[in-house]
Amino acid sequence: MNLANKLTLLRIILVPFFVVSLACDNVYTRYLSLLVFVIASITDIYDGKIARRYGLESTFGKFADPLADKILVTSAFIYFVTMPALHIPAWMVVLIIAREFVVTGLRLVAMSKGVVIPASLKGKLKTTFQITTIIIILFILLIKAYLRDFSIIIHTPLSFNLVLEYTPLILMSITTLFTVITGIWFTILHKKLLMEH
Repeated sequence: MNLANKLTLLRIILVPFFVVSLACDNVYTRYLSLLVFVIASITDIYDGKIARRYGLESTFGKFADPLADKILVTSAFIYFVTMPALHIPAWMVVLIIAREFVVTGLRLVAMSKGVVIPASLKGKLKTTFQITTIIIILFILLIKAYLRDFSIIIHTPLSFNLVLEYTPLILMSITTLFTVITGIWFTILHKKLLMEH
């Protein structure tokens, strides 16, 4: 197994550690969940670059890399729904996951016809936006845990508390909209795959 594939595999291995740390609500586990997610995101940046630069592209990498991305991102979004403090409705995450199923399904149909659909700029921007949203929300969870655990929330201004309270919902709304739009664009662009006999 080459270095690029090892980085992809590491990203998948980090997911359970990320979820467990996210499930524990204190300052230290919030630090850990943010750190683990950032490390996993960095592996996402470099595994593809290494594979292309050194000619290490493989069938495993083409399959596991996007799968690892989806597992990491959707695990974060699903867990966010279970946190009442974030005010994130389940339907947003359902739309995001549904979009991934549709796009993955179209890619599989294309592969069955011998067509390889390369990653588009819009798709890369979507993933970057999703990861950025998750990192910001994890940082907000860390700040909230710090303020609560050290009993200094009473000294923070109301406007600051409102920003902490509703920024996750605003970010998720934008992320959901962008994710759905790129999904619709992808489906329209490749709809001929579904119409061929």
